Amino acid sequence: MNRVVALTWKDGRKNAVEIFSNLKILSATYPLYNYNTLNNYLSKAKMAYENEQVRIERVVVQKKSFPIRKMAMIVTRVKMREHDETAKDTDFWLSRPAAERLEAVTRLSGMLKMRKNERMDKTHVVKRKL
Repeated sequence: MNRVVALTWKDGRKNAVEIFSNLKILSATYPLYNYNTLNNYLSKAKMAYENEQVRIERVVVQKKSFPIRKMAMIVTRVKMREHDETAKDTDFWLSRPAAERLEAVTRLSGMLKMRKNERMDKTHVVKRKL
């Protein structure tokens, strides 16, 4: 819960209300309104300062609180000796459509070609007849 200072012009201006975070800024912007006078009005009697031109008052602003978000942990535990990442990768890519696999291979080879003096490692290649 925060308090701001609202200055309301009575002369029918387009921007009739101005909001300031504190009285010092209001007094610096409009030197006609003395900080000490405004502070006496707004703090002791808790009543607004008012004359024929303006009304100055403190307004309580309540910020809408955000709901507390909780993060769920997602963990897959596997035993190191039983886990075969290569088999999992192979199963994943074999489950994807051929067009997606071809696009991934093209993208990866293009990334390797952008590097200078490096070539793709082709030592582990299995050729199959379709």
